Amino acid sequence: MAEARKYVLKVTVGPNYDTSTHQEVKVNTSSPVEVSTKDIDASVNVRIQNYRGLPKNSPKTSPYFSHTSHTVDLYGIAYTFRLKQDIPGDKLVFGNDFDHPIRDRLPYGFSTAFGWVKSWIDPTMEGDVYADEPYLYSPVLSSMNILNVGEKGQKPAEAAQKAGSAVGEGDEAAVVFEEGAEGDGKDVREKASMPADGPSRMKHFRHEEPRKEFVFEKDRAYSCDFFNKYLDFNDFALRLPIITIPVIKSWDGQPLRYVLKNMITNEPLFVVLFTLIPADQVESNTTESDASESDDESTDEAKDKATEKKQDDKYEDEGVD
Repeated sequence: MAEARKYVLKVTVGPNYDTSTHQEVKVNTSSPVEVSTKDIDASVNVRIQNYRGLPKNSPKTSPYFSHTSHTVDLYGIAYTFRLKQDIPGDKLVFGNDFDHPIRDRLPYGFSTAFGWVKSWIDPTMEGDVYADEPYLYSPVLSSMNILNVGEKGQKPAEAAQKAGSAVGEGDEAAVVFEEGAEGDGKDVREKASMPADGPSRMKHFRHEEPRKEFVFEKDRAYSCDFFNKYLDFNDFALRLPIITIPVIKSWDGQPLRYVLKNMITNEPLFVVLFTLIPADQVESNTTESDASESDDESTDEAKDKATEKKQDDKYEDEGVD
């Protein structure tokens, strides 16, 4: 889409909605963004197929998309977290929210698309897209494609390495999370009668009672992966089997925000922000940066020559050939 080419994507992660607290994500690399607050320790990776965003020269893809589990997926948000207080299973949610109304900008076909998603992908999704501050949240238990229950006391980075299989090498390597558990996390899954595979587990927790009975424990590591083949960040479009919606045509300037949220306190635990930036603005900043670096190099070179001249003059005064 020609309109989409006018923008580039920037992805950031932070502990709350304040963008000044966010760090830029190195998309499609093995480097996670770490979040640590009074409520959570978390490690977040973002992968996007055919990526053409910031930072400049980011890998266009990841070995993640070559894995047999992800050959049709267009993006993935993988995160490992350790809570600092218990949260009931029906109160820990993941989803989207916005600061300003979007009701007047909803694209043609949105109602049809939303109905399809609600019926076929995630019946536990709840929200109000017509509110002054729109939101769509789903319980983590029933919406995460992958959930791996780790051990007590594990740090997120350590748990993430054990939650799946490694693919690729170097900076672009990825750990593909797998449904299951590690160590005493196996007892947790067994006690909760949690099915062994992701789709069955999601279906099991569509029922309210098992969600209420489950507890995300303080100090236990959990690894999640949320991915699909529907949201195309390359063309900024929603591609469903029933309809394709060019989101860019209805965009009002707000970023797309994913949030892990504690509904007891109504506070975010961490936030992933997808922001569109005009391509010409990025190019302009890059040019200015390059020019600045060139000026710095010229200044350094001049300083070096001046130093060399002083040394030569000194040697001549001392009679050194």
